[in-house]
Amino acid sequence: MSRALDELRPVHFELDYVIYPEGSVLISMGNTRVLCNATVQDQLPPWLRYAKKRHGWVSAEYAMLPRSTAERNSRETVTPKGRTQEIQRLIARSLRGAVNLEKLGERQIMVDCDVIQADGGTRTAAITGGYVALALAIRRLEKRGTVGPGVLTQSVAAVSVGVVNGKAALDLDYQMDLNADVDMNVVMTGEGRFIEVQGTAEREPFGRGALNAMLLLAEIGIKELLVLQTEALARAKI
Repeated sequence: MSRALDELRPVHFELDYVIYPEGSVLISMGNTRVLCNATVQDQLPPWLRYAKKRHGWVSAEYAMLPRSTAERNSRETVTPKGRTQEIQRLIARSLRGAVNLEKLGERQIMVDCDVIQADGGTRTAAITGGYVALALAIRRLEKRGTVGPGVLTQSVAAVSVGVVNGKAALDLDYQMDLNADVDMNVVMTGEGRFIEVQGTAEREPFGRGALNAMLLLAEIGIKELLVLQTEALARAKI
């Protein structure tokens, strides 16, 4: 590989890529590009609308465009498939970890993550970019006086790690993921706490040493991503 095992691919955030959403960002991690749009909706999902104790909510949808991959994928229409549902839930859980739902009030923020080009790490890029889109939307709500301060409680970012050719590696592209003995997705907060760890042995089971090495790399990568998120949001025109 052309980069060090503990090195991220080049990361770039293009803010307000779409002019209509309350928050929009195109995140690029190497050749993976995901468009993340955050939409504020002044209504709750039905299951929460009639709950005794109501609060805000953050949901997510995820999709891969038909030619985001080397060969065309069929477009998913109304009902997402199992893998897509799993990824959507992961993104939503991760982003809710950044929000005080009570302070958000009785409204929902929907974060749409559309993969326009896939080269590994699409779900982790969606979380990292989705947080920036979410933060933009919430900051704009605060500026309008729609919500008070403290809705956004902490930052969230995610990265993939794995074991490739017997060594722990950070931020796997498609080819690395294809050849990985182990692949893992890690989601962390800006406070250094884990939201989710998903790891799978593709071939032989892995030991505690490999697990520790991957988690250490994930922490290194996520710290870098958190800094890049902060720098991107500092450029935002709110």
